[in-house]
Amino acid sequence: MKKTIAVVALDPRAAAFYAGQIESLFHDYAEVRSYSVRDGSATGKLPGADLFAISTDAYGSAEEVARHVPIDSVTMGIEVSYKWDTLEELWGIPEGTKALFVNMTETMGREAIAQLASLGVNHIQFIPFYPGAVLEEPAELAVTPDEERYVPEGVKKVLNIGHRSCTSGMMIEIALRLGLEALPETEVFQEYFRSMATSNYSFDQMYSRSRKLESQFHILMEILDEGLVGVNEKGEIFACNRKACQIARVESSLVMGKRGEEVFPYIPFYRAITEKQEIPARVMKLYGVNVTIAVMPVLRQKECIGAFAVMQKFSEVESRQNELRNQLLQKGYMARYTIDDVLGESDCIRRTKEILLKMAVTESPVLIMGETGTGKELLAHAVHCASHRAKGPFVAINVAAMPENLLESELFGYEEGAFTGAKKGGRPGLFEFAHGGTLFLDEVEGMSPAMQVKLLRVLQEGEVMRVGGSTIVHVDVRVVAATNESLEQKVEEGSFRRDLYYRLNALTVVVPPLRERGEDILLLLEHFRRQLNGNFCLSEEVRDFLLHYSWPGNIRELRNAAEYFNYTGSQVIGMEDLPPTMAGMGVGGRFRRTAADGGKAVQETSCCWNMVSRFVLGELFRAEEQGELTGREKILEAARKSHLPLSQREVRESLTQLAAAGLAKVSRGRGGSRITPAGRKAWEDLQVRKPV
Repeated sequence: MKKTIAVVALDPRAAAFYAGQIESLFHDYAEVRSYSVRDGSATGKLPGADLFAISTDAYGSAEEVARHVPIDSVTMGIEVSYKWDTLEELWGIPEGTKALFVNMTETMGREAIAQLASLGVNHIQFIPFYPGAVLEEPAELAVTPDEERYVPEGVKKVLNIGHRSCTSGMMIEIALRLGLEALPETEVFQEYFRSMATSNYSFDQMYSRSRKLESQFHILMEILDEGLVGVNEKGEIFACNRKACQIARVESSLVMGKRGEEVFPYIPFYRAITEKQEIPARVMKLYGVNVTIAVMPVLRQKECIGAFAVMQKFSEVESRQNELRNQLLQKGYMARYTIDDVLGESDCIRRTKEILLKMAVTESPVLIMGETGTGKELLAHAVHCASHRAKGPFVAINVAAMPENLLESELFGYEEGAFTGAKKGGRPGLFEFAHGGTLFLDEVEGMSPAMQVKLLRVLQEGEVMRVGGSTIVHVDVRVVAATNESLEQKVEEGSFRRDLYYRLNALTVVVPPLRERGEDILLLLEHFRRQLNGNFCLSEEVRDFLLHYSWPGNIRELRNAAEYFNYTGSQVIGMEDLPPTMAGMGVGGRFRRTAADGGKAVQETSCCWNMVSRFVLGELFRAEEQGELTGREKILEAARKSHLPLSQREVRESLTQLAAAGLAKVSRGRGGSRITPAGRKAWEDLQVRKPV
């Protein structure tokens, strides 16, 4: 019975092309189906298949793959490269020629140009061109991988080099995963291998599956990008592929049968065989080039029957690491908003955007301060997109939301066995994932003193050490931090390190609260209405109310209000349609004390009580009625139960305000706070007063 192979890609033409190549090799053994995200065939749950081959640009993350591919399916990535005849055609172009390289996206175009350069096509000055790009000067020649529809008008000559082909390693992996181990020895496979300029396949996976077939093993050895030297139990060389010969500058025919350490004195074969232990990769200089060398013993029933050395030029190792880091951009570690997504016409938000754009072009840390719900994370995205690191990853984490031990492993990663439940092989931390890009630390004030010390070292030295590890990893990361509390006050209290504060405080911007942005309130509300497909408008009374409301939850609260208006069913929103948390709280107020009333606190007639003050005073009143004292934590817990978006800072400021007005007495430490007789009278007056 034939196997089934499902090919999934972003573009339908690419999916059909890859499927056609696979079918040309496996048509007698498998049925090949193609699916595309753009034409909708790859959406929804896909039919089952023995193997799913998925391109990296098809789905944005592993979670998205899981939504479309049946559970427990065997999946693999689509790997592509160029054929020899394509390279020869490009080598025929005169040196120094300027040519557009036309592709669907800038990322795809630059990646293809980089791969051509690694294969020796570096004599042409390629200029990436894609939909939306601006052609700065006329071009005589355009090179495109079957994307002629995007070639700009006026180009005299177009060279269509076609889609890149599936690599030899990918075809071998398909055969192995389907249990068709003998296929790579067939002539049709051999002809395909000879047509491909390069391939990239992991030796660890191939060798473990192919050691039963020695002839097949030799085929696989020759398509590796790593140098490979094998010795038997006596230390005699029985395998040495072309890549190893190139790196070590030896002839394969002249080294076979000789002792490994005679030909390669710098490779510790004897140690690996006698100790039966893998010798980790180390860097050494060979013929003026840095080379990494690792040695792995081959064990069978606890007996060592030989060893393999894997050699690779260090520059190629770095290039592969950069490729892996770039793949993170396809898995969700990317900024989603630019400065154009920061809506508002008020002077204060315009000024904030101007300051951020100037800060973005530097490499210094940025500290974004502002009340909860003002859009600090959106601004962090905008800083990244406006910086020189825009093409790098953007990683965000709320440091206050995680326990200290979990936060440490998330930020710095961990080695295998570092703690119970640690993933086999360990895991890189977010600093490593953010290499070459930006790391956003939200609510940085919630970081413990121990973690503050570790963060300070990263900012000063640019290096991290994984939990349970012993080696230093150098990282190039720009940190953007955000806080909704006063870090200066935290420093004075001793809960935040002064040296870290001044390190993060290099460039600081304060995000204005919504209540200070005037007509932006209505502009943002209209944006949220369209986003929700709402069909409502505001009465003049409600418009005036919203413009003077205190907005303690800022833009987040405004978004909730828009959603509430959308579900009221009213086409014209009146005062009776306001959310309960807004309707009874008013537009914000102040307190004053006068000599005429003997120090008794009264509310100014020009405005109403604000939501925070009313709620806090009510909690103090209820606590006294129950014969208890209350503090900030209890008030915050009550606010959460009442679904009110309050922060510690707002509660603290409200208590200070009430105390200054003589309505409350606030004790330091764990003494708690209580309402005064004047406060009781003010609360009772509020209960009989009609809400504004």
